[in-house]
This record gives sequence, structure tokens and C-alpha cells, in this order.
Amino acid sequence: MSAHLPPTQGPIPSSLAAGDAKRPPTANKLPGGGDHHHHPKKPGPSAAKLALASFLGVIVLLAADVSLAGAGAHRRLRRQYLHYVTSGDAHRASTDGGPPSWLSVPGYSNFTDDLLARWLAPGGAPCRDERTANISVAGLDAAAGRGEATELAAAEIHEFTFWAVDDAGRRRCLGGDYFEVDLSGESWKSRPPVVDRGDGSYSFRLQVAPRFAAGEFRLTIVLLFRSFEGLKFSSARFKHRAELRRIPLLFRPGNASLPALETCRAVDFEREAWSGRWTRLARNDNCEEVDAAGRYRCLEPEHQCEAPWCEGPLGALESNGWVYSAHCSFRLFKADAAWRCLDRKWLFFWGDSNHVDTIRNLLSFVLGVTDTSVVARRFDAVFRNPSGGPETVRITNVFNGHWNMSMNYLGLQSLRNRGFRQLLRSYFMSGDRVPDVVILNSGLHDGCYWTSVRAYAQGAEFAAQFWSGVLAKVRARGRNMPKVFYRTTVATGGYARDLGFNPSKMDAFNGVLVEKMKQHGVLTGGVIDNFDMTFPWHYDNRCNDGVHYGRAPARLVWRDGKIGHQYFVDLMLGHVLLNAICNG
Repeated sequence: MSAHLPPTQGPIPSSLAAGDAKRPPTANKLPGGGDHHHHPKKPGPSAAKLALASFLGVIVLLAADVSLAGAGAHRRLRRQYLHYVTSGDAHRASTDGGPPSWLSVPGYSNFTDDLLARWLAPGGAPCRDERTANISVAGLDAAAGRGEATELAAAEIHEFTFWAVDDAGRRRCLGGDYFEVDLSGESWKSRPPVVDRGDGSYSFRLQVAPRFAAGEFRLTIVLLFRSFEGLKFSSARFKHRAELRRIPLLFRPGNASLPALETCRAVDFEREAWSGRWTRLARNDNCEEVDAAGRYRCLEPEHQCEAPWCEGPLGALESNGWVYSAHCSFRLFKADAAWRCLDRKWLFFWGDSNHVDTIRNLLSFVLGVTDTSVVARRFDAVFRNPSGGPETVRITNVFNGHWNMSMNYLGLQSLRNRGFRQLLRSYFMSGDRVPDVVILNSGLHDGCYWTSVRAYAQGAEFAAQFWSGVLAKVRARGRNMPKVFYRTTVATGGYARDLGFNPSKMDAFNGVLVEKMKQHGVLTGGVIDNFDMTFPWHYDNRCNDGVHYGRAPARLVWRDGKIGHQYFVDLMLGHVLLNAICNG
């Protein structure tokens, strides 16, 4: 089932569209090239009139185009949207009766240019200048208004379109609103991908695997920011955060099935954006409180995953059954397998303080290292297998929130410090070795430093050029090229959803930097979409303190007033990193 966008303009008259107001009478060709007309009742239009009609037709088309989004941005947005709704087997499965396939997000071209063009689109008309107050969701509002749940078939992809409307219920004709969309059931949580079509309408897609279709689902739509205001420097002043819909849904299992997910390979990390889901494969209802160490050890450590959602010990996540999968599924590593993968490797991290948590959790929860006191904003250390094996791994972390590691809120601007650039180069220019794997991250600090998207794009260009130059020097030295990944910045949670590093801004900044890094050939390994992984858990502070998802467990009062907190989201990231590192 899908709701389609009604046309915003009336149909263009076929005569104007064809540039032919009146068809001239049929002309018979005579020998010698002369035309002999058979007594026409009216003379045909002159060439000048035909040219004028054609010209007017072009003007009408251009006016309709410009009135929707301004300049050439609308055309690019329209192409992207058509790519989204017609890409791959997913769309064909919903239109020609073929077997369903997994929902995915297509890659975007000209991300930065389109974002800037939409952000700067002119107003000048009520439908552009009025503020969004509500939405109209065709295909879902009617049943929800009657208090009924809409029934959808599991496995299939269902596309819906909703319109932003003003206080008077009139449709807006300009995009830029940031909506948080959540699809949740008892054993399912996902972020349906949303497309801003640039004309006041937005499209999203829903899909639930039959294995998890039991029970009622909730589709929640929150308007977090309006008119690109989440991208402003002081975004807290513009927060809207209104829950506009909580729609009940039922998914019928039916006879359809989805292709089995395969364990992620190296090529799977080439996707710029993921569309994953968290599924719950087991549950211990007696595990409601943390233990003395502040940990949720609800399942046996060796409790195994259920194929095809993951492979390995599900209990190792300490999530009480939750696990993340995307266009592929992930292997959860035991300590011995992780050590075999990492043996004699050198891992280099550059990003915000979330890297510190992830490294510590990887060492503690996966590799079994008990002394992690060395893990800090900036460190370079070799760790040995604590079980007595010969394996070692070198890990380097350089905090990028500021060139001075005791300070904050510079982000990519830290690269403007000459000494900081020299420090980073030194790890790649000295000695016979360079890091085997590099994990880059823009970071939350950028949200507090850069005054606009345009300024950030300039900083991202500088950063991409810097890292491209580092790799060029590695290549010139004849060293093996490292696998370089970009780990997208988290979706800040709870109270932090309104601040300078809000999800709207970090979502945009992630897209800008990924594009710049790819343009300069930096991402030799690919992308790890931590934004998509964290988004389903960012609505409150149960799994985060606002800006970190991996704080060490502790039997202490957490930000939401409860004892202890959930930390499995960052543990999942650690295993995803191992999947990326250990493939090829």
C-alpha cells in the first residue's frame, strides 16, 4: 500500500507541452518539392507562431519547476526521489508481484550542493513562508482517526507520503522540516528512511520481517525542527519537538518471505547510508535490574544468535536479546576469534570522545582486557591477549574535538592547527609501518563550532584534502594502504536532541563529510553508519547520557533517575567494527 503525491500544479496543456497550438493541414508533396494544399479552411500557423508557442511552453515548465523549490535544486531532488522510489528490486516487488526484497537507501549525488540549495531556497509565497504546524498522512490518518490499526502485509515495502501543513491546514510547498520517524514493536525497532521531496511533501517506507510481525506496532512521527532551523548555530532556541502522530499498525505475516541476510563482507561497507533494524531474539523477563557491577547480564554468555539476524554469542551484547542488522547481518565475536582477527594489527582512531568509549568497551567486553586505564582522549598502546596467547594489537586514538586534548568544541577546525596536523602525519610518516585500519569520525564538537552548513562544508573539504594528502604520502613511500572507514556521528539522545549537535545537524554533517571523503578517495574501507544504529534509541536517555552511548556500566543513578543504564548500543558498534576490520 502506498500513498502517492498529488500534483502541485495543474496538468500542462498538451498543445503547449508539444509546442503545437494547432496542427496544420496535411500537405501533399508535389514533384519538384512544391506543396499543394487541398483547399484548407484556415491557413496553418506560421513558423513564428509555432516558435512562440514552443517558447511559452518552456516558460510554463520552468515556472512550475522553479515555483516548487527554486533553481536547479528541485530537479536534482526530483531525480533523487525517483531513484528512491524506483531503485532496485524493492520497488519492483511492490508493483509487479515479484518476491519482496529488503528495504535500502540509495546513494546520493551532489549531497552538499543540494543541501545548500534547499537551505537557501527563497520564500515569497504563503505556502513557503508559513511554518509547519501539523502533517497530513494519506493512507494512514483515516484509520487512526477512527481508533483503528492499519493492516499491512509483512515482508513487503510500503511507501507513504505525508504533507506538511500550516496552522490553517494549508499545504506548504517548501521542504526543510526535520522529522524523527520511528517504527517499533515488541521485538522490532527501526528508523524508516524519509525523503524530503522539497515541495512540502515527505515520503517514507515501512517494512517488517514476518518473523517479528506479531503484536501491534507504533509508527511515531515527531517534528523536531522546522525550516532547517536545526542547522542553525544556536539550534536550542528553535526546537519544536512535537509528536504529531502515533499510529497503530498491524503486520500480517502471510506467505511472503524475505531473502536471508548474509554476513557482512567488505563490499557491504561501501554503502553511504544504512537502513537497519534492531530485532529482539530472546528475552529474560526476570532481568530488570543491573547487577553489582551495573551490568545487564540477562542471557547466558554463550546464548547463540538466530540466523540470519546475527552469528555468534548473542549473550555477549548484554542487551537482553536485542541485536542490530542492516543490508547484511553481523558476526558477534568471541574473544579468541577477535584476537585472531586483530593479531599484530594497528588500529588508528580519530574522532570525538565516543571513540574512547568504544575502544574501552571493545577491550573490556570482547577482548577481555581488564586494565583499560590507558584508554584516554589521546593514547598509543599495545595490548596483549590476557588469556596467555601470543596475540597483540596496537591501538592509537587521537581526539579531534580540539587540537589541545584537554579542550573542546573545535571539531574539524582542530586541523587548522599546524602542530596537530604534524602530530597526525607522524603516525603515517615515521618508521616502517603505518596503521592497518583507520576509523575516522567528524564528531559532535563540529555541531558547536561551525556557524552554518556552508562553513562546515569548507571545513569538511579541508579535512578531506588533509587525509587524502596523508594517504598520498603513504602511497609515495611504498607502504601498504590502510583500510579507512568513516564512522558516522551518533544521534544525540534525550535532552541533547535540541542542542547544537542535534540529530538534524549531525545527519546533515555526516552526509557532507562522507561525500567529501569519497570525492577525495579517502574511504578505502567504506562507511559504518553509527547514526542509523543509534537513532532508534535516541528518544530518551536510557541508552545514552545525551552524547555518549558507551559509558562504562556502573550501579549508580543515571540521568533518567534509574539505577544503571543500557550500554549495548555501543557494544554492538564494537562488533560491527570487528566485522569491518576482519573482512579482507
